[in-house]
Amino acid sequence: MKSFTSKQSGFSLIEILVVLVIMGLLISVVAPTVLNRTDEARIQKVYADFKSIETALKIYRLDNYNYPTTEQGLQALVEPSSMRPQPRNFKEGGYLAEIPMDPWGRPYLYLSPGENSSVDIYTLGADGISGGDDQNADLGNWESRV
Repeated sequence: MKSFTSKQSGFSLIEILVVLVIMGLLISVVAPTVLNRTDEARIQKVYADFKSIETALKIYRLDNYNYPTTEQGLQALVEPSSMRPQPRNFKEGGYLAEIPMDPWGRPYLYLSPGENSSVDIYTLGADGISGGDDQNADLGNWESRV
């Protein structure tokens, strides 16, 4: 009879450390790219929200002959406002199912009449404070994004 000895084989500590170093290098290269993409995605969401809100506002204006006032706010697109001027022909079901929040969890700001266009829809960015750069920059529907 032949005797079989089992020889256990596994990874040495050096091999495991080499794999961890390679993974660390890959993460350090990929992470900044992925993080920058999320910032871009947030900004794209803002402009997509602007377009949908603007479309709802235009339909509201066609039905009711004027835009909701600043005091009525964007909520006037979801349910008829009791403030003056009251909508004459409010569409059953409203113009939006709900008012979207900006990507940082705050409501969009609204001015009617606007300072930059007939109506201004804007967000104060990630920090929620007027002014700023990059993610903290104010974004408004009057700015064109390609």
